[in-house]
Parts: sequence; structure tokens; C-alpha cells
Amino acid sequence: MPQPSPVPVAPVVPVSAAMRRAKVRAATEHTTVGLAQAGPGGTVTIACACGMTLTNGPTWSLDEHIRLHRAEARFLALAQAAPPGIPRLVEWPPRQPA
Repeated sequence: MPQPSPVPVAPVVPVSAAMRRAKVRAATEHTTVGLAQAGPGGTVTIACACGMTLTNGPTWSLDEHIRLHRAEARFLALAQAAPPGIPRLVEWPPRQPA
């Protein structure tokens, strides 16, 4: 039978409270509102709670736009809440164009 560790080990917290709050905030601030509306030329739009109108396009569906919008919102919220010094794939804060 294994012996208990003599050194107390701190519990592993997979995600910080700040990161969890950021993810929830992004999810609640970027939900679709109302019903999808058919427009001219086969366009379909729906409003987002953030105020943006999401639409289909010549090479993407409305569903793809909704998924991208939510993913971008989640990325921005998590990137802002991430601990300083954490290694990143995308520079944060993003550089402003010259």
C-alpha cells in the first residue's frame, strides 16, 4: 500500500477564477438575439447581444459567422484575463497598425 506524501501538495486549480469569469462574460455578452432575418440576395442576418449584426456571405454560412464571432470574443476575453508572462501564440496586447 502506498504511503501518503509527507509534504502537503497544493490542490491543482485547472483554470483561475479570472479566466473562468472572462469566458462566462464572453459567452453571455455574445449570444444571438431575436430571429434570423432573410434579406435580399439570399442573405440571412441575426443580431448579437453586443450590437453586431451577424450575416452569411458568399463563401460562409451564418452559422460559421456566429461561431467565429463567439470564438473571437472568447479569445479576446481570455487573452485580457490571462496571467502576465504566460507564453502566447498571438501577441498581447495586439500591436496597433502604423
